Amino acid sequence: MTDQTVAAQTVLWSKPESERAGTPLLVMLHGYGSHEHDLFGIVDSLPADFTVASLRAPAQAGPGFAWFPLRDNISFSLDAVKDTTLAVAEWIDSVRDQHSSVTLFGFSQGMCVATSLMRHRPGDYASVVGLSGFVAQAEGEDNADGFFADDQLAALKTPLFWGRDQEDPVIPTESVEYSNGWLRRHTSLTKVLYGNMGHGILPQELAHVTEFLRFTVLP
Repeated sequence: MTDQTVAAQTVLWSKPESERAGTPLLVMLHGYGSHEHDLFGIVDSLPADFTVASLRAPAQAGPGFAWFPLRDNISFSLDAVKDTTLAVAEWIDSVRDQHSSVTLFGFSQGMCVATSLMRHRPGDYASVVGLSGFVAQAEGEDNADGFFADDQLAALKTPLFWGRDQEDPVIPTESVEYSNGWLRRHTSLTKVLYGNMGHGILPQELAHVTEFLRFTVLP
């Protein structure tokens, strides 16, 4: 594992520490080249029952940060994905006991990290929200070390919301096609396509996410 860590000062919280105990935790993972303040702007559009923690990725990337490096053709090292997954899981473990459940919310590259966390330790997460993102391709020899427990995850069928624009100009078609097949086989998938959204988030999408979170996590 690399020296990647998630430091306390790089986490934005929606509630003061005195109000977090016993609440469901929603962990936000931003996209490539962004930062912890980006997704935090939509917190007021989500159910107030959640304590939201928006994390900053560990590696510098342009004006922002990245969970793992991207090559010129947007490909990446699976080992780097695993390193980041372990680092974020370690941070989640440090706060998990304060909360009634943990849900993951990832945008773009952050969706890759969110689904990797779910695959690494199935059963740890109440649900997952992935927006305009993808799943890391890791089967057969790519998962020879058993890092991703996909068979166990397929049996659990964790609820997952996947929202995207069919004309998203950022995520490669190959990644979208792989993610679509993988998510259908391994999760209880709610997939919604949006028009004229590009690589972004629409108010209509947030309304659907709120409905999903209320149904899958909140009593």
